[in-house]
Amino acid sequence: MSVVGFDIGNDRCVIAAVRQRGIDVLLNDESKRETPSAISFSEKQRLIGSSASPILHPRSTFSQIKHLLLSQPQHRSRLPYLNRDLSVAPVHLLAMLLSHLKLIAERSLDGPVSDCVISIPSYATDLSRRSYLDAARIAGLRPLRLMHDTTATALGYGIYKTDFPSGPAHVVVLDIGHCDTQASVVAFEPGGMRVLSHASDPNLGGRDFDEILFRHFAEQFKDQYKIDVYSNAKACIRLRTACEKLKKVLSANAEAPISIECLMDEKDVRGFIKREEFEKLAAGFLERVLVPCKKALEDADLGLDRVHSVELVGSGSRIPAIGRILSGFFGREPSRMLNASECVARGCALQCAMLSPVFRVRNYEVQDCFPYSIGFASDQGPISTLSSNVLFRKGHPFPSVKVLTFLRSSTFHLEAFYADENELPRATPTKISSFMIGPFQASHGERSKVKVRFRINLHGIITIDSASLIEDETNNPVSRSNSDNVEPENSVENGTSEKSESDIDGSRKGKPLRRLELPITETVNGGMSQEELSEAQELEKQLSYQDKLVERTKDAKNALESYVYDVRNKLFERYRSYASESEREGISRNLQQTEEWLYDEGDDETENVYISKLQELKKLVDPVESRFQDEEARAQASRDLLKSLTDYRLAVASLPTYERDAVIGECRKAEQWLREKTQQQDSLPKNVDPVLWSHEIKKMRESFDRSCRHILKHNGPPSGAENTKARDRSNPPDDIQTD
Repeated sequence: MSVVGFDIGNDRCVIAAVRQRGIDVLLNDESKRETPSAISFSEKQRLIGSSASPILHPRSTFSQIKHLLLSQPQHRSRLPYLNRDLSVAPVHLLAMLLSHLKLIAERSLDGPVSDCVISIPSYATDLSRRSYLDAARIAGLRPLRLMHDTTATALGYGIYKTDFPSGPAHVVVLDIGHCDTQASVVAFEPGGMRVLSHASDPNLGGRDFDEILFRHFAEQFKDQYKIDVYSNAKACIRLRTACEKLKKVLSANAEAPISIECLMDEKDVRGFIKREEFEKLAAGFLERVLVPCKKALEDADLGLDRVHSVELVGSGSRIPAIGRILSGFFGREPSRMLNASECVARGCALQCAMLSPVFRVRNYEVQDCFPYSIGFASDQGPISTLSSNVLFRKGHPFPSVKVLTFLRSSTFHLEAFYADENELPRATPTKISSFMIGPFQASHGERSKVKVRFRINLHGIITIDSASLIEDETNNPVSRSNSDNVEPENSVENGTSEKSESDIDGSRKGKPLRRLELPITETVNGGMSQEELSEAQELEKQLSYQDKLVERTKDAKNALESYVYDVRNKLFERYRSYASESEREGISRNLQQTEEWLYDEGDDETENVYISKLQELKKLVDPVESRFQDEEARAQASRDLLKSLTDYRLAVASLPTYERDAVIGECRKAEQWLREKTQQQDSLPKNVDPVLWSHEIKKMRESFDRSCRHILKHNGPPSGAENTKARDRSNPPDDIQTD
């Protein structure tokens, strides 16, 4: 079984896998280490990754799927597909992308892939995290963990590093991706790492710098060439692609040109920009890079003097001005020890190996922290514990469990919510999910204790693990002197560990208690129902089958077309002597008819039709091809038979007369048969079927070999000492013995 890490980037995806000797980044079908995060819908199939084409399918191509899922999880797109109105949501698109990445991994690893760790941004909400898990289930994957991008980077950075100073070494990990910027403060110690804080700007990334160049040249070309690229979808795509390349050139050069042939209205365009001019245009975005850094340091309560180093990664981090700004703020050059594009995938793969029983990885604790404050409310209002309405504070380590005791007499409801909306990405609903505890009825209608376990699990998802009704079997009513509905003194905060059931539900001294597990019904705000998930899984199966069918049809058509060209070239060259004139004319005519059919009514046919056409052609060509191929095979088979005759004659030269004569007799019969058959074959032209086929010679050799072995094994000489000695020498040499 393989374990892999998936870095689902907004623009590109990277797959890493753990092998016995380390971590490898897997190559896709184009032998590239990165796969575009794009999906195109043609009339008959999906085109995912490198085959997706926004130029050919501008209105049915989806890119930046990660940003779409995080910002518009409820958005649905409708598009015609296979004579049906297909409705796709961001979670469906992510599932399609994950299915494609899973297929790449399985081809590369030559085996099934299920266990994985998937990267997510640190600012992902509870709904986004659930959407990632739903997409993974639709794709047939089993995520062992959803891991924050910067946490994965920090793991790959710290687990191999041994030169940290004594005490915690505080490192700021800054990831400037395609659509977002994330900063985290991580404390590294021998044997583990702790993430102290996360901060982010979900709307600042490399694509924003691309957009600056796009707008600059769109206006320039409008003035200079009188064209408006905004009015042409394909022109926009081509200019954005050129601007992305231009930005990369400017990262290494002080100036760079741009040139696009026939951008629109049959006009070639050219432009030029200096790095200084680009940095002036991007000044507002460059200043925003420091905001997450400052916020992360503030939340971690860490001063600049305590920062050991700054690790800079991400596809958008290569802009020189960003390095200068960070150097000015932190007072040191940012480090670039890790591969900026592959570090997240490598960290995810390493975490997957640590969580999987398949691999042995040295003990290294990874403690992450939660980016938001979480509160719970009951039917009677917000739940207050420790003089606060927040159950899990921002920066709380996870996975984590807290246990609260409620006094209830029957079914009640709890609701999870974000306690501080200022911490959330813009337009994020504060409601997370609701839970119904029960149904149940306390004995005698009195209020009883209900212990509820609240959890932030390994994926960073808020849930309620269990609810237990605890009653005194003596039927003594619970004291009503406590007017609060929660017992905060029984709150348990475990960090990354869990308190055992015996610690939670022990009996009162001298009073037996009855414990009853209560059902929990969860409703996620905006989440997929089980029915919707099943429908999505079925849809993915149908689309996957259709994709494979289209690919098989293409392969069948290509095989037919290739066969036509291949046979035509051979027919009057290599096969010329082996086909009669009438055969050549018949084959040539059928080849021409098939070619014309392929480029006319046969351009869009089914797989079976192409296969049938190929079989019809092969019926005509196979006899000619068999004659050609068998001539060489016949010559080789004849040589093998003659060599076998020679070997046996030499092997029995020193044996008793009766054995030697029997074997030599068999040799003469086989030799005579081959001579007569060869003479008959040589008298025939090459364009008729042979009277002597290579398989007949092979069969004769096998029969001859069996006869000789039978003679040497079963024919023994008369009794006597001299003949006994001869019998001891009667075994043939090793080179003709069988297993």
